[in-house]
Amino acid sequence: METATARQGSPEANESLIHRGTNQSGMRDHNERLVLSLVRQHGSLAKSDIARMTGLSAQTVSVIMRELEEESLLVRQAPLRGKIGQPSIPMALNPEGAFFIGLKIGRRSAELVLIDFLGNVRSMLQHSYRYPAPRETVDFVTAGMKTMRGALTPAQDKRIAGLGIAMPFELWNWADTAGAPREVMDEWRHRDIRADIQAQCDFPVYLQNDATSACGAELVFGQTGAARDFVYFYIGAFAGGGIVLNGRLFGGPTGNAGALGSMPVPGPDGKPTQLIDVASIAMLEKALNARGVEASYLWTSPEDWGEIGAELDAWIASASQALAYAIVAASSVIDFEAAVIDGWMPKAVRQRLVEAVVTAIDAIDGEGLKLPAVREGSVGIHARALGGASLPLSERFLIGSTTIARSA
Repeated sequence: METATARQGSPEANESLIHRGTNQSGMRDHNERLVLSLVRQHGSLAKSDIARMTGLSAQTVSVIMRELEEESLLVRQAPLRGKIGQPSIPMALNPEGAFFIGLKIGRRSAELVLIDFLGNVRSMLQHSYRYPAPRETVDFVTAGMKTMRGALTPAQDKRIAGLGIAMPFELWNWADTAGAPREVMDEWRHRDIRADIQAQCDFPVYLQNDATSACGAELVFGQTGAARDFVYFYIGAFAGGGIVLNGRLFGGPTGNAGALGSMPVPGPDGKPTQLIDVASIAMLEKALNARGVEASYLWTSPEDWGEIGAELDAWIASASQALAYAIVAASSVIDFEAAVIDGWMPKAVRQRLVEAVVTAIDAIDGEGLKLPAVREGSVGIHARALGGASLPLSERFLIGSTTIARSA
């Protein structure tokens, strides 16, 4: 059996875990995923590039890429002519190769998105509510999928490869925080939303925690650069996050790894509290409501909150302090290369928040730690919905699973 090899300490060795392949016939599916993952990462690659990166033989790579091209997952690009020999022909992902649907179920709204194989958004629908109800959510998905699929050609519709649901686990525990009737929220305890939606789909349905899904969107669609280990925070109605290790989303055996919203941090009074109780946008809404300000625009207009004033300043100050402690604490466990912060907020607010986190970290004793670079996320407000759509993409076409619950 031929396998990829790399010299210890070389760039090839550092990438070997994701780039290693095998020519054993029984591993063809793994190698196809490997090729698709590399092409996605680099934009386009020639056969010789893939053979060099993976250690697979030129013949094996040729067979794989020919099959992927026949399946319309890869398309040929313009030949690259050099000075010697035949021109190389780069291959790129075919946008029409596959389509994916993502569903985000949040505290104040649900989103349904359809993306192509490159991650381009083909259509998006949003449904706002005072609190999430299972039956209402399923009805939204039913009507939304009918609209989205109706706009596709029959050939495109056949290429829908799956639907991913991004939602908080144990949603029923958030009844009081969400301001919802407990009997309605308790319905989530007894409903299998994945099974409800699977019953009306002829493609597999997957499920993952919403903040972890947002982390997956940053990994698959974002601009992570060379960072292969990073801690990720998504600041929505509730603060949460995820972890990427060795270029893969890490959810742990129950999917609860990276439950950063539950991380203990100093509260406003100096006593320990959870990150979710300080950095969540629900805390900003609560402060505005206390001043008699109707704050629904926080959820309906995430691109532009307008002028908020002192409440926003106070929230950024407290949220950044809590996030800084969370980042330093996480860094004592794993040497993360980066800490990424994204959320349901205007880009200008996100920038202010990240800058405040950087300042707050400088004031914390980090002796003995290698602290990560703190930067803004690159996916934005729709990271959770796009993360939902990334679940079937990753599960079926890329190296490394991002789901813990899936269809039968």
